[in-house]
Amino acid sequence: MAIQEHSYYGSFGYHVTNFFAPSGRFGTPEDLKSLIDRAHELGLLVLMDIVHSHASNNVLDGLNVFDGTDTHYFHSGSRGHHWMWDSRLFNYGNWEVLRFLLSNARWWLE
Repeated sequence: MAIQEHSYYGSFGYHVTNFFAPSGRFGTPEDLKSLIDRAHELGLLVLMDIVHSHASNNVLDGLNVFDGTDTHYFHSGSRGHHWMWDSRLFNYGNWEVLRFLLSNARWWLE
C-alpha cells in the first residue's frame, strides 16, 4: 500500500506531497499504527510502498518549486517530468536528493 500523503487520489499514491506523513486516507497516524499492529497480531505482514520514484507536480504542495526552482530535487527539462503520470522525477545523481530519500526511508523504518 502506498503509505505517504498524496493529494491526487487517482495517482494511487504516486503523487507524493509529504514524504514524512502517512496518507490521511488511513486516518490519523495513530490509526495507521493501530492497523499495522493489529495486522501483526494476526500474523500478517504489512508491506508499505514508500514511493521514491515519483513526486507531486503541484507547485502549491510537495517539493516541486520548493526553493523557487524546479531543479533542487528533480532533473531539469523533460527528464524531470514523467509525462504519463504528470509527476516529477528525482535527480538521483544529486547527493542532497539521495540524503533526503535515505533519511525518509530510515524515518519510516524507525
